[in-house]
Amino acid sequence: SDDGKQVYDGDTSQNLPDNPERFDYCVCVLGKEGFSSGRFYYEVQVKGKTEWDLGVTRESIDRKGDFKARPENGYWCIWLRNKTDYKACDSPRVSLSFKQSPQKVGVFVDYEEGLVSFYDVDAKSHIYSFTAQTFIEKLYPYFSPSLSYG
Repeated sequence: SDDGKQVYDGDTSQNLPDNPERFDYCVCVLGKEGFSSGRFYYEVQVKGKTEWDLGVTRESIDRKGDFKARPENGYWCIWLRNKTDYKACDSPRVSLSFKQSPQKVGVFVDYEEGLVSFYDVDAKSHIYSFTAQTFIEKLYPYFSPSLSYG
């Protein structure tokens, strides 16, 4: 969106020039602002979505072709597939369960502590944390609406 706060997968395919900063295989975006120290937090409204990925990624990730979202590839994220299949994209992936599907997910990062944590904002509950990570470059908020219908 113009304000940089919304992303969705539209109905119209666009022929865009190749750009090293553009994902070419998936519908993915990074936040405008990266962080290389301190703590940051953001929230994502996921209500009504059937598939999504969200978290943080390092600046130098490869954005071309298919990729595996996991820490060793520079992705610290969780995802939803098929309306009910929630996973933390760790190595190996970790299944997540909820009494009710999250409507809004909070992402907290403490750069120096090597921590990325996810929260169900409305339920005020912890979802998952990646701990003891080593960050050596800028991290960016990461989001993919996938090919979600809803």
